[in-house]
Amino acid sequence: MTEEYLSRSTKETRGYGRQFASGLHPGDIVSLTGPLGAGKTEFMRGITDFFDCSDQLSSPTFPILNIYQGSLFGDEVTLHHFDLYRIKSPGELEAIGFDEYLSSGYLSVVEWGDLFAEYASLYSVTVSLEYAGDDLRKIIINYTAS
Repeated sequence: MTEEYLSRSTKETRGYGRQFASGLHPGDIVSLTGPLGAGKTEFMRGITDFFDCSDQLSSPTFPILNIYQGSLFGDEVTLHHFDLYRIKSPGELEAIGFDEYLSSGYLSVVEWGDLFAEYASLYSVTVSLEYAGDDLRKIIINYTAS
């Protein structure tokens, strides 16, 4: 199944992230793709907003992994947020325990997930953000058939 949206602002992009997050469950693994500046971080902020994560989403490309604690209807939610932009090889992913984190049963979002095709089969959904004009972004959500 594929969904497409057109965002006209960072506020709208964040709103689409919140809307998207409402359908996520523990164990889901999301690949978040798109060029620099396309809105991946704003979309991710919408996801952390939805789960009421108290930690502020940090600037992208610096930490490779952030773990956020949040809640949904009073239940605790743990969210693993990976940013693979600076990772150069699968060996680096292995060294940080990427496989173990993804198989942990927690919700995971992987920015730049498309950089390592060997993990593509693990993603339950891929969200692509693309430039669609001056301040416009196209958001394409592809759900993997289960």
